[in-house]
Amino acid sequence: MADPSSYRPKPGQIPDSPGVYKFRDEHGRVIYVGKAKSLRQRLANYFQDLAGLHPRTRTMVTTAAAVEWTVVTTEVEALQLEYTWIKEFDPRFNVKYRDDKSYPYLAVTLNEEFPRVQVMRGAKKKGVRYFGPYGHAWAIRETVDLMLRVFPVRTCSAGVFKRSAQIGRPCLLGYIGKCSAPCVGRISPQEHHELAEDFCDFMAGRTGAYLRRLERQMQDAAEDMEYERAARLRDDIGALKRAMEKSAVVLADATDADLIAVAEDELEAAVQIFHVRGGRVRGQRGWVTDKVEAVTTGGLVEHALQQLYGEERGDAVPKEVLVPALPEPVEPVAQWLSERRGSQVSLRIPQRGDKKDLMATVGRNAQQALALHKTKRASDLTTRSRALEEIAEALGLDTVPLRIECFDISHLQGDDVVASMVVFEDGLARKSEYRRFQIKTFQGQDDVRSMHEVIGRRFKRYLQEKQKSGEWTEEPAGDPQEDVDGVTGGSGVVTVHDGEPEPDPLAGRPTDEDGRPKRFAYPPQLVVVDGGAPQVAAARRALDELGIDDVAVCGLAKRLEEVWLPEEDDPVVLPRSSEGLYLLQRVRDEAHRFAITYQRSKRGKRLKSSPLDAVAGLGDTRRQALLKHFGSVKKLRAATVDEICEVPGVGRKTAETVAAALAGAAPSAPAVNTATGEIIEDDGAPPAALSAERGQER
Repeated sequence: MADPSSYRPKPGQIPDSPGVYKFRDEHGRVIYVGKAKSLRQRLANYFQDLAGLHPRTRTMVTTAAAVEWTVVTTEVEALQLEYTWIKEFDPRFNVKYRDDKSYPYLAVTLNEEFPRVQVMRGAKKKGVRYFGPYGHAWAIRETVDLMLRVFPVRTCSAGVFKRSAQIGRPCLLGYIGKCSAPCVGRISPQEHHELAEDFCDFMAGRTGAYLRRLERQMQDAAEDMEYERAARLRDDIGALKRAMEKSAVVLADATDADLIAVAEDELEAAVQIFHVRGGRVRGQRGWVTDKVEAVTTGGLVEHALQQLYGEERGDAVPKEVLVPALPEPVEPVAQWLSERRGSQVSLRIPQRGDKKDLMATVGRNAQQALALHKTKRASDLTTRSRALEEIAEALGLDTVPLRIECFDISHLQGDDVVASMVVFEDGLARKSEYRRFQIKTFQGQDDVRSMHEVIGRRFKRYLQEKQKSGEWTEEPAGDPQEDVDGVTGGSGVVTVHDGEPEPDPLAGRPTDEDGRPKRFAYPPQLVVVDGGAPQVAAARRALDELGIDDVAVCGLAKRLEEVWLPEEDDPVVLPRSSEGLYLLQRVRDEAHRFAITYQRSKRGKRLKSSPLDAVAGLGDTRRQALLKHFGSVKKLRAATVDEICEVPGVGRKTAETVAAALAGAAPSAPAVNTATGEIIEDDGAPPAALSAERGQER
């Protein structure tokens, strides 16, 4: 590991002007390329105290052994040179998008004497017009089949074309009217080239004028009583309209635009692009990348723009590019795009209307692409095995952790404090083993104390199960009768919450001899907690109090993805490309999702509770009928037994029970509208919206 101070240039040597810089490793390989408005200010950021650098930046500067730079005149030139060097050197620490598939294009070879329409993949060639990309090659062939009726352009290979010219007889497409047969001289090279140009104009979105021209020709033919020609034109118009219907109108103003959306997490990012021409989606593509460098959403957008338009010129760069976040600064990027197009390009974030709605659709596609990528990655056996081995090596474990349990605490400003436990076995989620906890020993917000309680309850139950099976001969620490769900003794087939029995969520699972579900019979090799050193210390202390020393503990801090170990002052920083880090992150995120889902449902039940819920024998139907008849719980409480009996389906015995229950229940404090100060009547209905913001949840 190199010391950045060993190759740091003197401040006076670095020019204060725009430029592009390269970091090289000890073998002379370029490992990072960047651009800057001021080289002096930008490079100074890399040579500060290592503790203040982002972990990925810290890894890069300690891997490098030299830095060099090239001065340019403008920021636009810097952007172009940066793209050129990234393509040339392929630096390991730069974001590099990779296609998640090789997308097919509809290509027209205008560089040939007789242009050909075909499906093409791979690198683009000079002199060829491309349309797309398309999701599937069959979508291109269906479109072309409809278009050839009106634009009978050559589609055959060079060998078939040459063979037909030698024998003086066209292929089948020439006989059925789907090729103008230039191979046998039915059409001149110039006429065929014009036909190919018309095909390209129609595919580029200039459809209205051509359809109107065909409709006029059809009407003229009908007036001249050339009914067969009019019928052919009618069928041509129908074929073109069917081809247009294959790409639905998404923007009514016939806009030419590319929409770029980004879905990202701490480790990876997915980019989706919709190509809209003439208001219709003409193509779609996507990339997935590892976030090797510390990069913002705007930076990801800038890299995507370089990837998309670095080799493009003219109309291939649209008039409008819509993005979720603007690069910083945006002016050089917009100017670079305009230079490549040859006219002004608008680079902006859509704020309202159809374009904003379409951007949301592109964003959902990006989210799905990222989720699919993660699913494929997680399902690979080799990858999972490597991840477990990397975790064992990083944490100093004797064996790979085949069973990992992760715990997370969730609450809303100290209310409804709950915890979750998720289980991963062999790198895959085992949802049947997930568990939820309510914090019982104290009230308020204290994540460290909550973590200590949950870990203690989980492993106390494990010791009980071990003792029952005869594997444990000593009395476990703590009260051996306490159950993690708060039930003392019993068979464990019911869970008590606020005095009301609920069905056991584990019904139907394997049980031991006395019918007790084996909830916590299997110990993990590794316990992961969502948090840093304090949470890890609390979990370790809970295990030590129970005498358990064969279970490893670590914590994953969300901010910098650092792995904390008990009694260690410094965290373990796994490599950015580590499959072990990816697995730990996925375990932690799943625990957070499971915890916050439980916390929200618990809070929702509390907010929707009503005094009528405690009335024995009163179901939802009659409860709703009572509220509908009286309008509110307040008015129902003031009603007499005879008035309650007037509600359809409510007998006198039930009415007496309702009246007694409401008389014994203390009326709740009036709700106050915090915006206006007015008192809100108690209508017994659930609140329309929760006053707390989602961002306050933990």
